[in-house]
Amino acid sequence: MIRITKIFTFETAHVLYNYDGKCKNMHGHSYKLFVTVKGKPINDLEHPKNGMVVDFGDIKSIVKSEIVDVWDHAVLINGLSPHKELGEDLEGKGHKVIYCTFQPTCENMLYAIAAKIKSKLPEGISLAYLKLHETENSYGEWFAEDNQ
Repeated sequence: MIRITKIFTFETAHVLYNYDGKCKNMHGHSYKLFVTVKGKPINDLEHPKNGMVVDFGDIKSIVKSEIVDVWDHAVLINGLSPHKELGEDLEGKGHKVIYCTFQPTCENMLYAIAAKIKSKLPEGISLAYLKLHETENSYGEWFAEDNQ
């Protein structure tokens, strides 16, 4: 079994409802996402992806369409909280708002990212690990073995 990793960056804002610190105010981050998948390299001389677990381009396509293109330069808001009104006001003024069914913390974003990626991976390839840097010094991690 081999693990391969592709790294992505995106800019996203969030606001944390009922938080007791500075992050209760809307603010943004330059997120850095590490996506690690695992599988067995293809062993077929006639296969165009011979020697690869999966083409890095395929991982890029999945993560871009499911996460980066959706969340980049958007505001994540807990749509189940009173912040929904804030989101509606922002949308009315032309801003890109993503309504989450969770508090948009780094930790919960990892759960959402894992679910989105896992549903799109080719057969025989599994999501092994995610790391999401919210800042240079702060990040969360998701491990497949902890989430069976």
